[in-house]
Amino acid sequence: MTPAVQAMQRSDAQNPAMLWVAQGSELWKASPGPHRPACAACHTGGMAGVSARYPAFSDELKRPVTLPQQINHCRTTRQDQPAWRHDSEALLSLAAYLGQQSRGRPIQPPQDPRLVPWQQAGEALYRLRMGQLNLSCAQCHEERAGLKLAGAVIPSGLATGYPIYRLEWQGMGSLPRRLLNCTTGVRAAPLSEDELTQVELYLMQRGRGLAVETPAVRP
Repeated sequence: MTPAVQAMQRSDAQNPAMLWVAQGSELWKASPGPHRPACAACHTGGMAGVSARYPAFSDELKRPVTLPQQINHCRTTRQDQPAWRHDSEALLSLAAYLGQQSRGRPIQPPQDPRLVPWQQAGEALYRLRMGQLNLSCAQCHEERAGLKLAGAVIPSGLATGYPIYRLEWQGMGSLPRRLLNCTTGVRAAPLSEDELTQVELYLMQRGRGLAVETPAVRP
């Protein structure tokens, strides 16, 4: 990140992602339909620190879920509404609003043995050479972090600020969108939803103790 991008992220007045946070705040307080509870009606104690603990294991679904997946689960089961599509403005906005409430808090993945097989599978995918270019995530984001690829600095692959505003996208995007961009870049088959969750679990474990930056800004 250049100093200008860092400054943009630090200032709520300049950070374009705050537009999505504001929309998420309205969605949080609004009833989604007649006689349907708003999110705020159930979650009265505030959500500070919640996004720092996701993905987490869902007792209802019997599997790990990401924060956007949990939002959609609440939406379909508690509010009787259709799930939002992946990377929709509404889902990104609500996830950004919840993430912003954990900003500055350390990432603390749950110490849940049920998550371990998924985390291990996520690390295996992270280190797996894939696609026609035969590259792994680790080769770029560990071995070559700080070097340049096509003029851009290779980051260290720490997912501390999602959903993020990317200047390249001119909008907000999720971690799965970024991961799928990478698999496309190495000309590999897209990861499945389960595989995306596995990689996210590993990345959160890898980032344990780092501060939540949501909503982050990236080039």
